[in-house]
Amino acid sequence: MNLDLLVRCSHDLLGLDLPTDAQRALSIYADELLEWNEKFNLTAITAPEEIEMRHFLDSLSVLRAIPFKPGLRVIDVGAGAGFPGLPLRLVFPSIELTLLEATTKKTAFLEHLVRRLKLANVQVLNARAEDAGQDPAHREKYDLVLARAVAQMPALAEYMLPLCRVGGKCVALKGESAVHEARQAENALHLLGGRVEKVIPVELPQVAETHYLVVIHKNAATPPAYPRRAGIPAKRPLR
Repeated sequence: MNLDLLVRCSHDLLGLDLPTDAQRALSIYADELLEWNEKFNLTAITAPEEIEMRHFLDSLSVLRAIPFKPGLRVIDVGAGAGFPGLPLRLVFPSIELTLLEATTKKTAFLEHLVRRLKLANVQVLNARAEDAGQDPAHREKYDLVLARAVAQMPALAEYMLPLCRVGGKCVALKGESAVHEARQAENALHLLGGRVEKVIPVELPQVAETHYLVVIHKNAATPPAYPRRAGIPAKRPLR
């Protein structure tokens, strides 16, 4: 896939000059996504320019909120087909990335992509966020926790914050309900050890609706009771 639009918009919107290696890898990513999508329905977005804007540039917009430094430990919760974590890893190969996804067909795609692109420092974890958040190998181990199109903020907070170290950040990529959801989640965030630091609007070229980055600072340890067992955060969100 030709990524001229992404290259231009990454520079204009983010001040980011995409390295040649990253362009090549993202092009392979797009081709593999479309091929696998014919069998597994990984995404409803299949037009090339929409993939560039709604998947790749949207993922890279996290740079508006967080500087990416070598060794940054990142986990993408509910990674799906790899957004936003994988495009960020392709542009910043020195980060350590975990892709957390509960659906086996999606983790199969992610594992294939990691092999296809020969990526180091990328782990694909087939698990529920509630289980990972109680696993000592992952609980409060990450500098940055990402999530896109996973759940409403009160439930999402319970998925994300237990994985984030104290002093780290969570960034939820949200649509037009972002500000309302952030207000709804204030009590849940406080209980789980976090607070909303800022909500950053992002205007993507050729995308009508405004996207938002909800940036959460982890200022205290999450109580041991959270996250609750699988399914409970979605059924009974913290209020």
